[in-house]
Amino acid sequence: MTDLDPVIHAPARLRIMTSLDTGLTSGDAMTFPTLAKLLGMTAGNLTTHLAKLEAAGYVELTKEFHGRKPVTFITITHSGRAAFHQYRRDLIELLGGTS
Repeated sequence: MTDLDPVIHAPARLRIMTSLDTGLTSGDAMTFPTLAKLLGMTAGNLTTHLAKLEAAGYVELTKEFHGRKPVTFITITHSGRAAFHQYRRDLIELLGGTS
């Protein structure tokens, strides 16, 4: 039996990774408020889950200023995308399907 990546397996983090993988092409970024709204998550909850994904090297957060307003951009890293795709294959295998 295949072990699922515990970093991605948490429901909120799985939703985050799915949104970033399907919503961004390589090198693109999404703003924090856009992702929070898309997922219907509070800022605190999203921050907590992004910190775990960032610690695993799956996402990268970049803070910039637009005028005087801070803006956080989120990108999925190459290793994050690869880990997510492996997670999907493992989940499909676990469920007895085909990838």
